[in-house]
Order: sequence, then structure tokens, then C-alpha cells
Amino acid sequence: MTATRTPPRLALAITVASLMAALTLTPAQADDGPSVPPGTEPSATAPVEVDPNDPDLKLPEGATLAEPKVLDIKQVVEDQSGDERREDTNADVKFALQAEVLFGKDRAKLNGEAKARISAIAAEIKNQNATRIRVFGFTDNLGSYAHGRTLSRQRANAVQDVLDQELKDSGITYEVRGYSEDYPIASNSTESGRKKNRRVEVSFPRGEN
Repeated sequence: MTATRTPPRLALAITVASLMAALTLTPAQADDGPSVPPGTEPSATAPVEVDPNDPDLKLPEGATLAEPKVLDIKQVVEDQSGDERREDTNADVKFALQAEVLFGKDRAKLNGEAKARISAIAAEIKNQNATRIRVFGFTDNLGSYAHGRTLSRQRANAVQDVLDQELKDSGITYEVRGYSEDYPIASNSTESGRKKNRRVEVSFPRGEN
């Protein structure tokens, strides 16, 4: 399906907080499984150290401090149509574009509107001075898993190609993967949910120099 309208102004903003445990991500270029699911990596900022013996802490007698955890504040902004979604944390920026606004049904060739959307993401990458970019493709659960894996990887490759053309920076490292139906963000039991799951995500560290 080819969309011709101008995407509506981002209108819905939701701020959510999520606790993220300490995990280790090993960067990879190949299309094999990641060490952790996308989007579950820890914050780059370590927890603030607290001295349990500080008299100003006023712990009850016999009480001890729990293990510190990183609290990430996540801001989510989605346009009215749901075609585009942006997530910001203190460490990363992530854009999610629904497949329908980029590609025809069951295809990996970008449509006429796609380049403008990807160019806007490239502009934000430049603004953040990011040099590590992840491009992940996802499908719904219709069809075979193997077909979804191939299609999602081809779509991620197509988006990465445009980013590369826009950025023209040999110092940028890309991680490109296709995940098929893995890591859905909505229920696959309805078409509206499957539409959200058919997406390409572009993420990169915030303010990297």
C-alpha cells in the first residue's frame, strides 16, 4: 500500500517509567539472535551510590538497603494514525515505523513516502552525533516464521540503505537484523495489533560524541 498524505503532527505523548536490570549486550553484525531482546538493554548511567552508614539516611534499626536498580524514564510519542512512534530514554532514541507506510504488502521495496520519513530519522541521528545505529525489522505471526524472518531482514536492509545514503558517514556502524514475529509490541490476535507488529525500528545512543 502506498500512502500519499503528509504524516500528521505528533500528538500523543506518554511518559512511563521502567526498571531495567543490569544486562550485557554484545554487538554483532550477523543476523543471529541477540544476547538480550531489543529494547531491554540497561541504561548507560550507573545507579547513584548510597552509603548505608550515612546518619542522614535514617534507616530503621536492622533495615538494609536493597540492591540498586537503574530507573529509566521513557517518553513515548506516537502520531495520531499510529504509523510512527518515537521513544526517548536518557540513553537512547528509538523510532518505529509501521511497515505499511514504508512498503507494499509482503514486499521489501520502499514506497515513495518512505524516503522522507527515513530522512527525518537520519537528521535526528546527525543531531545526536550517533555512530552506532541498529535497524531491526519485525513482522506479525501470519505466514511461516522463516518467511517472516527473511522479509523482516530485507525490510531492515532497505531502511539501512537509505540511512547510509543520507548520512554518508564511513564512521557509522550498523547492526541490521530481521526478527520475524519475535518481540511483538501488540497482540497478534487482531489486525490492529498485527499492524503495529509489522514495523522497522531504528535506534541509536543519545548524544554520542
